[in-house]
Amino acid sequence: MSVASAHSGSLERDARAVNTQGDHEVHPGEIAIGVIIGRTSEFFDFFCYAIASVIVFPALVFPYVDRLTGTLYSFALFPLAFIARPIGTQIFMWVDREHGRGTKLTIALFLLGTSTVSLAFLPGYAEVGVWSAILLAAFRIGQGLALGGAWDGLASLLALNAPPEKRGWYAMVPQLGAPLGLIVASALFAFLLANMEGIDFLSWGWRYPFFVAFALNVVALFARLRIVVTPEYSRLFETRELTPSRVTATVKAQWRNIVIGAFAPLASFALFHMVTVFPLSWIALYTNEDIARFLGIEIIGAFFGLGAVVISGLLADRIGRRSVLGYTAAAIAVFSGFAPQLLAGGDAGELAFMIGGFVLLGLSFGQSSGAVTNNFPKRARYTGAALTSDLAWLFGAGFAPLAALVLASQFGLLAAGGYLLSGAFATLVALGLNKELARRLD
Repeated sequence: MSVASAHSGSLERDARAVNTQGDHEVHPGEIAIGVIIGRTSEFFDFFCYAIASVIVFPALVFPYVDRLTGTLYSFALFPLAFIARPIGTQIFMWVDREHGRGTKLTIALFLLGTSTVSLAFLPGYAEVGVWSAILLAAFRIGQGLALGGAWDGLASLLALNAPPEKRGWYAMVPQLGAPLGLIVASALFAFLLANMEGIDFLSWGWRYPFFVAFALNVVALFARLRIVVTPEYSRLFETRELTPSRVTATVKAQWRNIVIGAFAPLASFALFHMVTVFPLSWIALYTNEDIARFLGIEIIGAFFGLGAVVISGLLADRIGRRSVLGYTAAAIAVFSGFAPQLLAGGDAGELAFMIGGFVLLGLSFGQSSGAVTNNFPKRARYTGAALTSDLAWLFGAGFAPLAALVLASQFGLLAAGGYLLSGAFATLVALGLNKELARRLD
């Protein structure tokens, strides 16, 4: 038995011991807590990398080119995690079938934590030359593979166990992790930037958030293991048929649902980076504003987004999840036509862009997971939902910072809205074409 397997087994035994003392009933609220902790940890990792890809990696890894080119190079490595994610899903679905969900989750989160904390030790171009970029790419791929394996099925389980009249409410719960992760990551980087000299921050200060990310991964691992390895939840996963199916067989049988499901939430996934990573790059490259101050504006926007996610649950239970997705996609299309220019409008413009963007993001992203789960037959739901999520992130978000910055740098901020508009259009088309999706979501 390998060291990793033995360690995984001991973690699962500890989790079972904690949760099998006395009667243990399954409650949606308990699932929700595990989901929020897990998603917040993952998004914190994600945003630490995203912020560093703007304010650290261009100078550390690509100092031999101008700032714009260095940022574009950094953004070119950004989608590697999203490309690797479906591959990770396939690998870890096999681990799930052969060794169980607890083992899969343990290995995946340790890989995620290791890949993330390795970034804290990344040497710069001055020390190792081009190997700095190669190592950065390798760690980014490791993050993507791990995220593919971090799919635990808890979000699907939560949706399936929610009361019928509160399905929209419980569908938004996993999405709370995104604004929470952004708030914590932005606050940590803003604090370091505001309290350190620039040379010290670039030399060693930026590395601290990645150590924090590893610690959060450990906490999230135990929080999720204490749920997924208990007998009650194991039986519930099985009765809900949330068990891994073979990826190739699932794709062959459910390719239409996977494609439609991937495109249905594309508007929110495209907007995701248009109000988080891209604005930070624009401010860093084309203004003299203090980055810590702008991160503070992002935090304000993220709090509005957090509230909008909650509101999306209430709206979805009143008018239907499909309606929420459709209306917000139309609103995002309108937003894409004028909002990016607000970034050039000074303090008021930036604040308006961030608040307006995060409100739309919260309303749409809050129900994006609801467009996935019920679109599959039971036996394909677990694997199909994972693959759909992987592809939605890849097409909607993976290339968004690079595409938006290329368009904005070449043709102005108005052109950056083109990428966002394409995502909104894809969502509207997907919702209109898939009658089965429409029937199940309403």
